[in-house]
Amino acid sequence: MNSRHIIINIGRQLGSGGHDIGRMLALDFGAKYYDRELLNLAAKESGLSAHVFEQHDERKGFLRSLLHLQVGMSSANYARQGFSQDSLFQFQSEAIRKAASEGSCVFVGRCADYVLRDHQNIVNIFVTASMEFRISQVMARQPFATLQEARHFIEQNESKRADYYHYYTGKKWGHASSYDLCIDSSVLGLKDTEKFIAEFIRKRFKL
Repeated sequence: MNSRHIIINIGRQLGSGGHDIGRMLALDFGAKYYDRELLNLAAKESGLSAHVFEQHDERKGFLRSLLHLQVGMSSANYARQGFSQDSLFQFQSEAIRKAASEGSCVFVGRCADYVLRDHQNIVNIFVTASMEFRISQVMARQPFATLQEARHFIEQNESKRADYYHYYTGKKWGHASSYDLCIDSSVLGLKDTEKFIAEFIRKRFKL
């Protein structure tokens, strides 16, 4: 456990184990863990269904897709109520800022490093891994028939994730200049990678 209020933001390549590493870090530092949980918080901020956020998680062009969903409100009603792609992103951003103000947190993705760029006691981590490692991780969780299918899934979804990040931050997703530490989880494995990151954070904040 840790009494100091710190914020850990994790960017991650698909299949790199960023989610699992984030959960371990949250336990290590007595912090709340936010990944898909942020979608529920954003839904509360906006009054929209959490399903809407889930369907378009970390994808740009959010509003255009949103207007094709049957969520009980027509596109004209959305326009009248002042919704835009940017305002929908703001609901999620406000949920991130609110959670960060309440105590130590680990945020996975959702541009949290950019949203909280002016926050104190913050550390930004990017987790990468070899393609072979990521394919094995993805295939362990989803029923892909071939390695090629898994690779295509990774590349397609990472492209969307990178576009989303660039659209809202103006920065290149995964570029070292945006993070305090970039680490390849396929070198040490997930548990030892988490230990390495945790030690880095302790030294960074003199914990």
